Amino acid sequence: MKTIEVALSDETEAELRYLVELHGEFGAPNAQDTVAELLAYVAAAVADGSRRPGAWERELLEKMGLVPDTDQAHEYRAQYGRPEGA
Repeated sequence: MKTIEVALSDETEAELRYLVELHGEFGAPNAQDTVAELLAYVAAAVADGSRRPGAWERELLEKMGLVPDTDQAHEYRAQYGRPEGA
């Protein structure tokens, strides 16, 4: 697993810490133990939605305006990353 640095506003970090705290106190269907784990899960969902147009994760990208305006973005890809020859 690769580690990257992400800068968050103080407000965003406070809210994510609170969300993780609520997970620990009350549980959740997919509870996360740390802000880093929460962000990693969200990033994985974005990556899956990017390569799988019919997946539930794609809805996240569509609602956030993150689906590129190209036919390539609407093709299913079994592998992560740039397709060979693209």
